Amino acid sequence: MKHFHLSLGALVATLCLATSSLVFAHGDVVPQAVDTTGLKQLGTDWQTANPYRDNKTAIRIGDSAFNQNCARCHGLGAVSGGIAPDLRYLPKGDEGDEIFLQRIRKGAVRDGRVYMPPFEGTLSQEAMWAIRAWLETVHEE
Repeated sequence: MKHFHLSLGALVATLCLATSSLVFAHGDVVPQAVDTTGLKQLGTDWQTANPYRDNKTAIRIGDSAFNQNCARCHGLGAVSGGIAPDLRYLPKGDEGDEIFLQRIRKGAVRDGRVYMPPFEGTLSQEAMWAIRAWLETVHEE
């Protein structure tokens, strides 16, 4: 019986370590700076709708910014592998803008666990809207 307890204890410890690395996967990456040169500066008041929708410069910047800051959890091309939501299905237009902006600015915490860190104060409003402009180019119904 003692041998069983040691084996069970080792199994529990292994599972805890494996699970903890998955839980912290969302928060252990240093956000990368996003160069928004070429985009109209938006100031300090938050826009409620994407001012860069269909803007080619914003889409190019957003593609790079997504790959640097979001793809680790949301997948390359926004095709999620199951860790985080598949952002291709985020509604287009103002409805999706509202959902996107709330989540990227404030993040997501449930039961005290960080599922997505807040990016407000880390990424500029211009960078966030550029990511959103790119996301609309990969949208799927």
